[in-house]
Amino acid sequence: MLKKLYSRFSNDIGIDLGTANTLVYLRGSGTVINEPSIVALNQKTGQIVAVGREAKKMWGKTPAHISIVRPLIEGVVSDFEITEEMLAYFIRKTEKINKKFFRPRVVIGVPSGITNVEMRAVYDAAINAGAREVFLVEEAMAAAIGVRLPVLSATASLVVDIGGGTTDIALIALGGIVRSLNLRVAGDHFNARVIEYLRDEFKLLIGEQTAEQVKITIGSAIEEDEYRELEVRGRDLISGLPRALVVTDGDIREALEYPISLLVSGIREVLETAPPEMVADILQSGIVLTGGGALLRGLPELLQQELKLPVYIAEDPLSAVVRGTGIILEDFETYKSALLSIEDHVTVS
Repeated sequence: MLKKLYSRFSNDIGIDLGTANTLVYLRGSGTVINEPSIVALNQKTGQIVAVGREAKKMWGKTPAHISIVRPLIEGVVSDFEITEEMLAYFIRKTEKINKKFFRPRVVIGVPSGITNVEMRAVYDAAINAGAREVFLVEEAMAAAIGVRLPVLSATASLVVDIGGGTTDIALIALGGIVRSLNLRVAGDHFNARVIEYLRDEFKLLIGEQTAEQVKITIGSAIEEDEYRELEVRGRDLISGLPRALVVTDGDIREALEYPISLLVSGIREVLETAPPEMVADILQSGIVLTGGGALLRGLPELLQQELKLPVYIAEDPLSAVVRGTGIILEDFETYKSALLSIEDHVTVS
């Protein structure tokens, strides 16, 4: 009776709490929020100036007393209070869309291999931000559910979720993760390599947003038929003055070679330790790529060449995790076995 009452008069919310972006699914409405995981903080007063998209507009342009904070580093909470404020902002925003009487039930995606301390930090932050109940699910599992892989069957699925801060590689069967690896190699690291490469090779210093634009516009994992180039503006490290430089796709491919090789090694490591029967399934079903990093041109082709397995990009890979949290909320009893257990789990009414 009480469960029915809560279900009727409270929101069910799924959250992909990512290093780069936070996506929010509202049961009955779909994905309603997709904003950067960024907060602008006034250092003098300790007050939050802006969150999400508005905070990103300020990046690199703030006065000394305002700092831009990314409260999640490599997929885990690095600043508890700021994460709590950010979650509260997103929960309030969903409540404006669909006002309900009780506090919401929330499912949050977290990186594979997260520690109990890190799980507790996410759980507590969500409870303090206004959630009634909090459930955690590994992002790779949520992504697999989100792209409708048969996670509850005995047939194995291999998901590679390339996010902003981390890449989750997971071999899934019978509603659980059999083998997994969490790599600190993902979209942000690709951006960092572009910055390092232009600094070392051309003595040009660029910012993170410019590096991301370069990666998206001309970045690739393998050589393509189409030649691409882009004019990049930054600061000359020798003269200290502004300078423009034309960068080619070959330059960026060279910059990304090392982190991509780590990604290939990580997938190979999971496959090498997997039970033979599961590897046989993957030989037939292939590898599914999700997350923003899956959109790097030529990445599926490179992985296919290196691993000798079929590789596919999921439909709308950016929202796979949050769609998975939404499917869990829509059919909670079916998928509750896929959720992580939290020690001393407490329900707050």
